[in-house]
Amino acid sequence: MSQTDWKSEWKPLLIITFVFLGTFYLPLGIPRFDNALIESLHLVKWYAQEHVLTCLIPAFFIAGAIAVFVSQASVMKYFGAKAKKALAYGVASVSGSILAVCSCTVLPLFAGIYRMGAGLGPATAFLYSGPAINVLAIILTARVLGLELGIARALGAIIFSIVIGLLMHFFFRKEEMEKAAAQADMPEPEVSRPLWQNALYFASMIGILVFANWGKPDDPSGFWYLIYSSKWLITGGFALALALILVAWFELKWRKVALAFVPSIIIALALPHEPLIAFAAAIIGLSILTSTGKGESGDWFSSTWGFTKQILPLLFFGVLIAGLLLGRPGHEGLIPSEWVSSAVGGNSILSNLFASGAGAFMYFATLTEVPILQGLIGNGMGQGPALALLLAGPALSLPNMLVIRSVMGTKKTIVFVSLVILLSTITGLLYGTFF
Repeated sequence: MSQTDWKSEWKPLLIITFVFLGTFYLPLGIPRFDNALIESLHLVKWYAQEHVLTCLIPAFFIAGAIAVFVSQASVMKYFGAKAKKALAYGVASVSGSILAVCSCTVLPLFAGIYRMGAGLGPATAFLYSGPAINVLAIILTARVLGLELGIARALGAIIFSIVIGLLMHFFFRKEEMEKAAAQADMPEPEVSRPLWQNALYFASMIGILVFANWGKPDDPSGFWYLIYSSKWLITGGFALALALILVAWFELKWRKVALAFVPSIIIALALPHEPLIAFAAAIIGLSILTSTGKGESGDWFSSTWGFTKQILPLLFFGVLIAGLLLGRPGHEGLIPSEWVSSAVGGNSILSNLFASGAGAFMYFATLTEVPILQGLIGNGMGQGPALALLLAGPALSLPNMLVIRSVMGTKKTIVFVSLVILLSTITGLLYGTFF
């Protein structure tokens, strides 16, 4: 083999060598490793049960719809490299607060708008704001952890989404200028239907995503509990609206739409206490309906499937590794929980940096960061590190980072993650000094 051939083959050889050594010296039989392995599988199982069906799959369909039904002109008007900054960053942060999704669910939506031509700054502002500016999580933070911490989290998340977006644009301004120049030469695309029709179409899917994942409030009374108790009825209403829209505006035959969705209705009536089965049947029906369709509906499924193939394997791999290292909440991984508790006490630079860094790599489902932090504060965690973790944790995770890298590359991902950790550390240090 020539020297040139060896230069191209050393990376596969290195990977094979590391995999071989890792399996050869696999520490099976050591209790902590065996327990961490089981915990990683438990976390993947929990992730599959709680997030894939109701969170990710609707998000994949929304992302596919963005790629097919939203014109590049519309994306560039609000998020493009030449869009007015006040408009672009305002829309990005508001969109995140409305969606209130976790760090993984926001990824297909981010990938959709980024590939459609959104500027790096507004796209990363949206990427951060989606999971970070979660109104319900901020309210829960204020109620459980204190009003000051809740207000600090809200203000910090809003400011972070804008500052991080502006800094990302600044660091990669040369590429953004080239993108803006290329977008200026693009012709105005033809519009197949009015904006209000597309708006209602997306609203129906966002309604399904939001209400299917509506969490149970602590207080078993009041308005929020009423919504929770009716969540599947509301979700079904949005699904019916989507079906009517597909018939009325997307020219799908009503017989095919009925065949796709009637089984889920029958299952819902027959098994009222198993709503996920009916939800899964509706997802299968929609997948069959769009995958066998032609024109726009077929393109919609193809785009959705493209996002699924790219993102889902990386997410499962990331969750598996995160579970191996840190375990589930309340359970041990390879890294002992007492190490984490002892490292986040006080208000030093190191404690804030550790809190933001650990939070960035851990996986937090929506709202779960609050009870986790409640336990850590009870074990001596400082107020500054608590805020640092709140600002970095929900917005990032190891699975999240793997997917971001596949969308915008290693360099931009490293800068984005570093900015979140650095700003969270500084903010936590300042907050801990005054509170």
